[in-house]
Amino acid sequence: MATPRSPSIRNFFIAAVLLFLIHGVNSFYLPGVAPEDFEKGDELKVKVNKLTSIKTQLPYSYYSLPFSRPEKILDSAENLGEVLRGDRIENSPYVFKMREPQMCSIVGRIKLDAKEAKEFKEKINDEYRVNMILDNLPLVFPIQRQDQESPVYQMGYHVGLKGQYTASKDEKYFIHNHLAFTVRYHKDMQTDSARIVGFEVKPYSVKHEYEGNWNDKNTRLTTCDPHAKHMVVNSNSPQEVEEGKEIIFTYDVEFQESEVKWASRWDAYLLMSDDQIHWFSIVNSLMIVLFLSGMVAMIMLRTLYRDISKYNELETLEEAQEETGWKLVHGDVFRPPKNSDLLCVYVGTGVQFLGMVVVTMMFAILGFLSPSNRGGLMTAMLLLWVFMGLFAGFASARLYKMFKGTEWKKIALNTAVIFPATIFALFFVLNALIWGQKSSGAVPFGTMFALVFLWFGISVPLVFVGSYVGFRKPAIEDPVKTNKIPRQIPEQAWYMHPAFSVLIGGILPFGAVFIELFFILTSIWLNQFYYIFGFLFLVFIILLITCAEITIVLCYFQLCSEDYLWWWRSYLTSGSSALYLFLYSAFYFFTKLEITKLVSGILYFGYMLIVSYAFFVLTGTIGFYACFWFTRLIYSSVKID
Repeated sequence: MATPRSPSIRNFFIAAVLLFLIHGVNSFYLPGVAPEDFEKGDELKVKVNKLTSIKTQLPYSYYSLPFSRPEKILDSAENLGEVLRGDRIENSPYVFKMREPQMCSIVGRIKLDAKEAKEFKEKINDEYRVNMILDNLPLVFPIQRQDQESPVYQMGYHVGLKGQYTASKDEKYFIHNHLAFTVRYHKDMQTDSARIVGFEVKPYSVKHEYEGNWNDKNTRLTTCDPHAKHMVVNSNSPQEVEEGKEIIFTYDVEFQESEVKWASRWDAYLLMSDDQIHWFSIVNSLMIVLFLSGMVAMIMLRTLYRDISKYNELETLEEAQEETGWKLVHGDVFRPPKNSDLLCVYVGTGVQFLGMVVVTMMFAILGFLSPSNRGGLMTAMLLLWVFMGLFAGFASARLYKMFKGTEWKKIALNTAVIFPATIFALFFVLNALIWGQKSSGAVPFGTMFALVFLWFGISVPLVFVGSYVGFRKPAIEDPVKTNKIPRQIPEQAWYMHPAFSVLIGGILPFGAVFIELFFILTSIWLNQFYYIFGFLFLVFIILLITCAEITIVLCYFQLCSEDYLWWWRSYLTSGSSALYLFLYSAFYFFTKLEITKLVSGILYFGYMLIVSYAFFVLTGTIGFYACFWFTRLIYSSVKID
């Protein structure tokens, strides 16, 4: 009776996915992502984003420091991914006129008290950078290298700097209070309109002076000439950060025509890494992994083919005196393992992750999740995780029924809750630490409620629907019968010990991804863009193949040693690559990052623990299904009385 109903549920799911895709394509494109034409004299409004530091990894809102403010601060609409990343996009007092240069424009003036001076010094000491946005383009600071023709771009500009000035040996703090903006535009050949293709800045620290009384933005400064064609900043006297100091914020803007077209304006941003990608090295490493995997697969197929031929020949000639090798355990190999319910839960969760990763990569390859769509990648991953709950419930229920389970609602609830609850608890603790630091990276209560709603309002029901459909299908039948009395497992050699074989099994899958992992960690923790999704998809395919083959090889050796407890070991064999991932993240922390604060270190290892846990579930499920298919294949290929 289950068969007639399944198409309707399937059609419902397909319709839901189509609606999600239609809505997703629209929601991923934020206002300003579409090309916008500007006429000469049009108003350009600069928006400010979070303050970031690679030393603390704690973002703060721009106005957490006493910068000059507009009359009213307005928050821009942000998607779920932007909020989770700590983005806080707000308006600013920086306003330009398209293709009309401005020199020595005054933004505002502040007088530092003791608290404000301390805040500025702390941010300068932690090397915080100011991030701004113009027409959806992030502000960059160009750095010219002697060994490179084109400059290297750094996201944002530093709040200030510290160093010695004059003969005093004491280190002083100086603020960047004058910004020299450069806006690059591409002009339309047929019309007078233009599109913005670049947004750069050079910051200066200038101790401004003025004549007479202060008259807001109409004051005449003696330290710079607003009528000069090319701005010349007097930086011989930098602006010091001390209590009671008066700081005047100024800027100038220059417009430069560029040959870069709007469609290619992100190319310069995507080449911001100091360490260029060593394509040949990466491809060489991947080819080595592919070669080893191919050799292992070939050896396995030839050896296995010889075993099957031998067993069948002996049975035909009735010469089998005593069974040996993996055929000997045919009566126990499909015996349900201990904690079979938990295995079903983790396999279902792994299927959910696998579906999320594959679809997310397809979106990224098609260009829906480009860096211009801030927060789009994280938003897509969260929504896809929620909708993939249907497959999680289906996979866990199918396996559960094969193990002769009867309480499908219990397994569905565990599948929907165990993994997300663990992640949410850890995330809640980390978020509390961020909130204690008064960082903008702390997820607001409203967003936490939205996450809980996605979990219990959509994901949990979909898991139950999937479990219902999966449990109503006929149970998967084993190719051989299971004996009532378990067979005793002989003493194993040291190299077949579960702990040793599991740890060995995780090396090759990790080796397939560790080079790419370096660039992913760099993009996350050093504020750089990751954009090679096509290459990442290739690495992911290599990971799938490697996890499957190494698990099959070790499972074959295990069965040949007459050890039939393969269920959990197959999951842990490829899943152990997550341990190496976490160890590599620790190595990366101590060799590449400059984090010194305790809270920042806890955040790093907390988030990497979440990533490693997810990687364990993903790779473990791949290895399990490979081994599951392998054992069913070989035991259905031999003649057993």
